[in-house]
Amino acid sequence: MSSNPVAETVASLMPRARAELTELVAFKSVADFDQFPRSESEGAARWVADALTAEGFRDVALLDTPDGTQSVYGFLPGPEGAKTVLLYAHYDVQPPLDEAGWTTPPFELTERDGRWYGRGAADCKGGVIMHLLALRALKANGGLPVHVKFIAEGSEEQGTGGLERYAEQHPELLEADTIVIGDAGNFRVGLPTVTATLRGMTMLHVQVDTLEGNLHSGQFGGAAPDALAALIRVLDSLRAKDGSTTVDGLAPETSWDGLQYDEEQFRQDAKVLDGVELIGDGTVADRIWARPAVTVLGIDCPPVVGATPSVQASARALVSLRVPPGVDAAEATGLLRAHLERHTPWGARVRTEQIGQGQPFSADTASPAYAAMSDAMAVAYPGQEMQYAGQGGSIPLCNTLAALYPHAEILLIGLSEPEAQIHAVNESVSPEELERLSVTEALFLRNYAAG
Repeated sequence: MSSNPVAETVASLMPRARAELTELVAFKSVADFDQFPRSESEGAARWVADALTAEGFRDVALLDTPDGTQSVYGFLPGPEGAKTVLLYAHYDVQPPLDEAGWTTPPFELTERDGRWYGRGAADCKGGVIMHLLALRALKANGGLPVHVKFIAEGSEEQGTGGLERYAEQHPELLEADTIVIGDAGNFRVGLPTVTATLRGMTMLHVQVDTLEGNLHSGQFGGAAPDALAALIRVLDSLRAKDGSTTVDGLAPETSWDGLQYDEEQFRQDAKVLDGVELIGDGTVADRIWARPAVTVLGIDCPPVVGATPSVQASARALVSLRVPPGVDAAEATGLLRAHLERHTPWGARVRTEQIGQGQPFSADTASPAYAAMSDAMAVAYPGQEMQYAGQGGSIPLCNTLAALYPHAEILLIGLSEPEAQIHAVNESVSPEELERLSVTEALFLRNYAAG
């Protein structure tokens, strides 16, 4: 790869890339403004806007989206008559979770054992840097061969749909011939991968109420209906004995025909404790890419420390359901709601509130853009062929863009390979992957323009 002028340019830019990623990671840009200052997200948005302006982008704008967050847009013109490519990433991040669990501070980019650690380093502030590196390399080696639109979202992790709604209201803004979503990841470090499918998602708050107020467990326990116990019962109904997801009316037995995921390797990647079984049936790829998966994200109930001997009057949980391709997310939401209501015991009162929703996605891998990407990956990853994988997560914008621009080709690449541990403590990015994928994207844009 080093004999390629584009690759040599990217390699020379890596110290700058690290410095820029350090600056961007420092923003605590979590789009939950009840817990994190709005100014942190606004600062990250301004950083991206300034970077685009410095690269010569026109029409750079901070877009106020309907969910109260900002997305950053810019347009970089190429040759007259050239194709248009939209590059996507997001600058918002997940909360750091247990900050004490981080080896180094989550919002300080730190190098350790050949990786760069920090919240958003891979998901997806690294994706912003990847796009910038690719464009810089092209400008240094013959110029930009396509028109480029750049969009950086500010609320992808919250699933509140701000950019989706904005795009629907301004359909001309993001129109492009091809769209590169920089928010996926290689199946393994060094194995070039495009993500061909995404599971959708839905999230519900479920609240169970049984009493007007808490009661003494000695005086009333045994007859008074316990809301927390009722909630535990209804949540347990969402899983079969082997841990498979069981939502009434939702088919659980679809399969994945592409790249397979070795079970032992998955155990290592997921850091499953010795002696603990994986849940579900079928192949690992079936379970994480092609089937529904429910997760209880949180429960509101008294903590152990300070708990009193009380029968609980109310309890609440946040439930996530990942929805495989071929299933409508709105239909799945309805089925999940009906299941929760049907399985709540003892006549307890149950209320559900939808928090977020995104449709699953499936790409057309026979399109010319995929051939251009395959050729680019063969150069950036010598001796390797491009692989097709699924992703268990969701990127709701993909289906919005597919609906708005049905003729556009959509490709998903990125830095979130298993070692990155996105959404967990000690998230990190491989600088080698950042370098290779930046080369890949630059060569892809050149190949695509010539195709």
